[in-house]
Order: sequence, then C-alpha cells, then structure tokens
Amino acid sequence: MPRIFDNIDQSLLPALRQTLALSNRADFCVGYFNLRGWKAIDEFIEKWAGGPDQCCRLLVGMQRLPQEDLYSALSLLKSEAGMDNQAVNRLKKKLAEDFRQQLMFGAPTNEDEIGLRRLASQIRANKVIVKLFLRHPLHAKLYLLFRPDPISPTIGYLGSSNLTFAGLSQQGELNIDVLDQDACNKLSHWFEDRWTDRWCIDISKELIEIIEESWARESMVPPYHIYLKIAYHLSQEARTGLTEFRIPADFGSKLAAR
Repeated sequence: MPRIFDNIDQSLLPALRQTLALSNRADFCVGYFNLRGWKAIDEFIEKWAGGPDQCCRLLVGMQRLPQEDLYSALSLLKSEAGMDNQAVNRLKKKLAEDFRQQLMFGAPTNEDEIGLRRLASQIRANKVIVKLFLRHPLHAKLYLLFRPDPISPTIGYLGSSNLTFAGLSQQGELNIDVLDQDACNKLSHWFEDRWTDRWCIDISKELIEIIEESWARESMVPPYHIYLKIAYHLSQEARTGLTEFRIPADFGSKLAAR
C-alpha cells in the first residue's frame, strides 16, 4: 500500500531526504521552483559526481495565472500558432525575472546565501541541470529517485508538492509514494518524453547568472556601483520628466531669451 504524505501526519520532506541519501540520480518535475528551498535537499546532491548518471534533472513547468487559463478557455479566438523562438525568448526572460523577484522577498540569511551559492556551484558541476518546459502549461509534481538496488531501483513521489518550503513540509499538500517498478518505469518514460521535447529549454546558465548578480554572489559589489545605483533610482523622476515632458519650442525660445 502506498504511503500518503499530507504534511500533517506524514511530511514529504523527511521521506524525500531519506530516499535521496540512498540514491545516486534523480528526476524532478515541478510547477514551481523556489531557489532558496533547494537548501532543504542540496546536501545529498552535493555528494554526487555529476554528469548524466549522477545528477538531478529538474524540469520546471511554465505556469499561468488562473485568470489567464480562464481567458484562454473562453476566448473566441483560439490560437493555433504554437511555440516559436520568439516566444521561447520572451518566456525565458519572464521566468528569469520571476526568479530575480524571488530573491527580493524577505531578509537574506546566512543559510540562504550558503544555499544559493551551493546551488550555483552544483549547476556549474553538472550535478543539477534545470530545464523549462514551454510546449504547454505543466502543473505536474513528480520526484523520481534512482538507486543501486536490484529489487527496487526506482522510487517515486507523486502528488501536489512543488519544490518549495511549503510544498515539502507544510499543510495543504497531498502526495503518495510509488514503489511498483512498472509504474515507476512509466513515470520515467513520461519524464523523458518531456525532458527531450523540442520546447524544453535549458535555463541552467540563466540561473547561475541570476544568483551571481544577487546578494548571494561570492564577489563583493564595489561601493561605487552601489552609489551609482542609488543615484539612478533617486533621479528616476527627473529622468522621466526629461523623456516624457517637454515644453513647446516656442515657449522654450522665449523663456531662454529672458
């Protein structure tokens, strides 16, 4: 019988950590990825060698707001254009901005800083590979873990938990473990089909850049750059006035003459 993880009687995070400790590879599919939440499991991925056989492949689904889904469902104009390179670039920029916004909320802590730096390091070492699925909105939450066990080499967790603090350990979620190997193989094929999809785009490099440009960066920001940024924001209204509001040329010449 499968175990049920509702983060009340049983939490998903301890079970996931316990399985990761015995695994050497993982495939995760989530609808939302919290960069700071990675530190809840990063110690296990850190022990892996990296590369195709010892890494965590993380597939992030591009979600839409509920009102966008409603608009799309009820719209009389159905779009048949599908995905193209222009749309891919637009969505990658949108996701990058979403990840940057994540790091602007809350007060930074030493634990957050260490965790973000470790995530960037693991991506560089190919211990973590992150892709964005763009063909259609993907809300699935799947955690597949592979271990050197001849009896049950694959263990899955399937349900509603995203890769966030709340998803892994707080109430309001519902997940089950999948131990049947036939079911695990089918889930693995499902994941592989999406991972190799044409419109599944690697965003690992973008995530490294976001972390290195944030407060979690390893190199210190020169004080002069901070001064320039403050000056830039303080002068926002003046710069907006110069670009958007101009007095008529006739008035300008008369005022200048006086």
